[in-house]
Amino acid sequence: MKTKTLFDYPLFALGFRAFFVLAGLSALMLILLWNAMLKGQWLHANYFAPNVWHAHEMLLGYSVAVVAGFLLTAVKNWTGRATVTGGALLGLCLLWLYGRILPFYAGLLPDGLIALADLAFLPLLAFRVGVPIVQAKQYKNLVFVLILLVLSVGNGLIHAQALGLADTASVGLELVLATLIILILVIAGRIYPFFTERAISGTLILKNPLIEGLAIAGAVLVFSLQLADVAGGWLAWSAGFAATVNFLRIANWYVPRIRYVPLLWVLYVGYGWIIAGFVLTALAAYAWVAPSLALHAFTVGGIAVVTLGMMARVALGHTGRALRVSNAIALAFLLINLAAVLRVLLPMALPSCYDWFIYASTLCWLAAFALFIFIYLPILTQPRIDGQEG
Repeated sequence: MKTKTLFDYPLFALGFRAFFVLAGLSALMLILLWNAMLKGQWLHANYFAPNVWHAHEMLLGYSVAVVAGFLLTAVKNWTGRATVTGGALLGLCLLWLYGRILPFYAGLLPDGLIALADLAFLPLLAFRVGVPIVQAKQYKNLVFVLILLVLSVGNGLIHAQALGLADTASVGLELVLATLIILILVIAGRIYPFFTERAISGTLILKNPLIEGLAIAGAVLVFSLQLADVAGGWLAWSAGFAATVNFLRIANWYVPRIRYVPLLWVLYVGYGWIIAGFVLTALAAYAWVAPSLALHAFTVGGIAVVTLGMMARVALGHTGRALRVSNAIALAFLLINLAAVLRVLLPMALPSCYDWFIYASTLCWLAAFALFIFIYLPILTQPRIDGQEG
């Protein structure tokens, strides 16, 4: 009888499967651990300072897992060439996992080893993504390799502080957040119009090249000013401009019937949270709102909502299933948005209830990702229903 290899297990047949499972599980575990830290119930030694650990893990743990799963799958589609699978994919997943676990072994392992395990992942992912792109001579898509390398630089700045080399963690986190938001905006331009046309018959979306370019440029300008520590009017007006052009961009793609398709409206609402992040950045520049509200509009709103919607859509499409979600996943989409409302909007209206809103937001987040794992774990670990590879 033939011995099974990792290539025979669906979980390692294509990048989205293993990394979406890791992303969903980490979204639960990382928030549970953070909540325990805040309550003083988890006092385990950590390589990172607590606040840095939380931000690092949500951006370079959860978010990067989704990015890895998406790019390893998308590049295969774009180039027609195989990306990492089987044992090599398992190795990449383990490297990501070591980056999550080893910080808790601070004092038992050398700090340099802990840093190396985490720092190695993104360059290796960039290599795995870049090889098929170069082989197919699709040099335009090397922008995604560049984005992964910029994320690596941000991660390096965070580790530099953990290693006691420089006071650069905050700059590194800002760079990582900015790069992830810009990545979402770039990918949105490629897939939102396509997904909309596929889901809603008779729809034809003509993108405006000027608005498309200004939307990305406006975001780059805002984040560049923040990285340069520019505040006040320059930042406010730039953020207002970014919010305006991105609103015009998404309005150009929008058709009313989107609201009847959960796999579409979740993506559009997630984009709306990014626009809200720019609006709140403008208000925070004048100290009218707390900067943390803008931060969490980008993260709990933009990144979490978009990535949950993307995982749900990609997993269905690449396992041969109909592009329709169950009521449970539609509820998960509502819950993740409610988590953002409770974390970002309601504290502005009722600051005295801030702690209660944070607790409620945490519960909504956990419920949303618990539903995702419950529904999608079988989908991601079973073969395609149409018998094809992947």
